[in-house]
Amino acid sequence: MMFQTYGNRNHPAVLFFHAMGVTGESSEPVANYLQDRYFCILPTSTVYCKGQKYVSKADEVRQVEEYLKPQGVERLELVVASSIGADLAMAFLTGTKLPIGHVFFDGGQFAQIGKGTRRMMTPFLYLAIKSLYWSKGGTLKKILWCDDNSIKPYFIAAGKNLTYTNLRRQILDSLKDKPFPALSEELQKHLYFEFGSIEDHFKYRQAVIEAYPCGNYPVFEGYDHMQYQIRDPKGFAEMLAFIAEQDGMPKLPFIRK
Repeated sequence: MMFQTYGNRNHPAVLFFHAMGVTGESSEPVANYLQDRYFCILPTSTVYCKGQKYVSKADEVRQVEEYLKPQGVERLELVVASSIGADLAMAFLTGTKLPIGHVFFDGGQFAQIGKGTRRMMTPFLYLAIKSLYWSKGGTLKKILWCDDNSIKPYFIAAGKNLTYTNLRRQILDSLKDKPFPALSEELQKHLYFEFGSIEDHFKYRQAVIEAYPCGNYPVFEGYDHMQYQIRDPKGFAEMLAFIAEQDGMPKLPFIRK
């Protein structure tokens, strides 16, 4: 893995888990608005690191914990997981011994997909991500709901370093058709599972509610996948800070009543 940090190490820590097809730098626009108050840690999965080998989610968790220790991080005030980053974040939640204040899942891809289907998905995902590098971001609109120039560099950087073997290993180790891991009711109360009402991942919401009935499930009405984070990183950062500091969601005008 590779790591970037923003802010003072003495401030409360925020750990980000990025989406598929991008590097950890994709969280930089949000971290820029948090770094005055928080110590932000942005890891990039080994899948998108040149010369590195993806082993397993457990190994990714190990690498994150080994990085956090010498940074002096003894508690995480907030964990932010986007899209498939939710899958790795869940492995982190169930594997770490670090105290965690709150967790925010932005469009978490809580799919439970059979091994055969995941195996068939891999070549298509590989070509989609590599095409972003080959076309310098030109194919983004065919893959995502938007093709904002502000996010293209993160896709291009990820596509450049991606190997088929690493992606295959990650996909076979992710989104498994197994029950979601058990989490205590107390922890569930501090989990926020946000979905945009028009995003494809909205279909996973009910299964997550049934697995974690004590969690919080805000719906961003009229929003697509990670749209608030991408289009308004300042507003998204202010929302995260509110959750961490006030233990609840701010009254945003687009939250479904």
